[in-house]
Amino acid sequence: MSDVTRAKHGRPVHHWRRDVVELAALFTAVAVADGVANLIGHGPDGPALLVISAVFLAATAGFHTWWARRHGHAPPTSDTGARPPSDGRTGALPGEDAAASPALPAVEATVLLRMRTTVKDAPGSLAALCTALARHRVDILSLQTHPLADGTVDEFLLRAPAELATSEITRGVAQAGGSSTWIERADAHDLVDAPTRVLGLATRTALDASELPLALRQLLGRCTIRSLPATSPVSGRATEGAPVEGALEDTVMRLRAPQGGVITVERPYLPFTPTEFARARALVELDARLGPRVPLGQDMLTLPEGNAITVRRADVSDLEAAKEMHERCSPRTLSMRYHGPVGDADRYLNHLLSPSFGRTLAVRTASGRIVGLGHLLWDGDETEVALLVEDEWQRRGIGVELLGRLVAMAVEAGCESVYAVTQASNTGMVAAMRGLGLPLDYQIEEGTLVITARLETSSVTSPYAQHHGDGYAQYGTATETGGAGTGKRRS
Repeated sequence: MSDVTRAKHGRPVHHWRRDVVELAALFTAVAVADGVANLIGHGPDGPALLVISAVFLAATAGFHTWWARRHGHAPPTSDTGARPPSDGRTGALPGEDAAASPALPAVEATVLLRMRTTVKDAPGSLAALCTALARHRVDILSLQTHPLADGTVDEFLLRAPAELATSEITRGVAQAGGSSTWIERADAHDLVDAPTRVLGLATRTALDASELPLALRQLLGRCTIRSLPATSPVSGRATEGAPVEGALEDTVMRLRAPQGGVITVERPYLPFTPTEFARARALVELDARLGPRVPLGQDMLTLPEGNAITVRRADVSDLEAAKEMHERCSPRTLSMRYHGPVGDADRYLNHLLSPSFGRTLAVRTASGRIVGLGHLLWDGDETEVALLVEDEWQRRGIGVELLGRLVAMAVEAGCESVYAVTQASNTGMVAAMRGLGLPLDYQIEEGTLVITARLETSSVTSPYAQHHGDGYAQYGTATETGGAGTGKRRS
């Protein structure tokens, strides 16, 4: 800090020595200028010398100005002290060729993974796992803990480099103290936190009773879910039920079904934790408290001959109307549908119409009479489609309409495939399955034809896709799908 700017008692301080030196320099400059002027002015060529000096100085100033304008935008040849941008990006320094500067590093490709491992319930166990993952450049996005009697199950959502093998992660986790490690690919849906996901599944279950098996599958991951009714629809015998509070046996949990019977959930590759068992039991209890329910609403369709029909969801409240349709169906139509004694057809209806085992669509006439039923049945890891159309209403496109809607429901539910059990002589059902425009597999099992359609994300090429937006359609596919399905694939 200079003497002038320093302050004493809050006011600037001025020194007389600096003032004396400045005055002496000024007087000296005046004296020198006067001496030079007198020397030149009184000489023989004094005025000419002054003019020549003035012209030389003016020419020098003009040349300097021209040179500065011509070369003023040239890059400097020395380091000006410039620094890289503050955001850390690499760039060329002044005077350096931009092509010679280092390129920005490419963004590393990553994948989402779900990992579950069991560790000892001891201080530092989680820190050791995190350190092992960090060594492999694996980012932890979320973490859930499932306490056990003799340890803790930690469930991670990870973002890992795409070139990193899962075996390397498993080896590192094992060295950090993890055991029974399980890893699988995840997707963007897994980025939702656990409470939000559970609340969403509870909402779906509350709106539609048939969503319960799907909600359990999304909650627990890849597992096999089977629902057994309280009494067998074939023999009429009572099935063994689950305890009131359910039962958990390592990789199998048994829950009491809301309408009686038992729901069995099996996951052979990974034991269930008490936390998962409690969540699954809460969903089942919610479904039991709300009782049977299906979404309201219906679609009105117009057949080629002008008849108006409606398509809506059905449940056990439509049992009597469905039995009346059975009475109007011919024995051949019933045998093609149920593949058994015609007199036993009514026994299946209570099971088929229950939302606990799938979804049912009913086709009604203007008078309210049911003339067609379509079932989408949850069969463990598989999904079955089954159709029944009253004889007088066949070959009007009703079966094709029902099949298209059922397949669309399966796609919405995330099913990978659907299958239909029919007879080789039922050319109408075979044609309807082929009309979906999906890859098909054909198998003969126990004298029946099993047609499996592999579902894709693309839209299904069926009449359903043509009118799904407004609920109205004109279609004239004359396909007879009098009956197809068994209610169970290998029953």
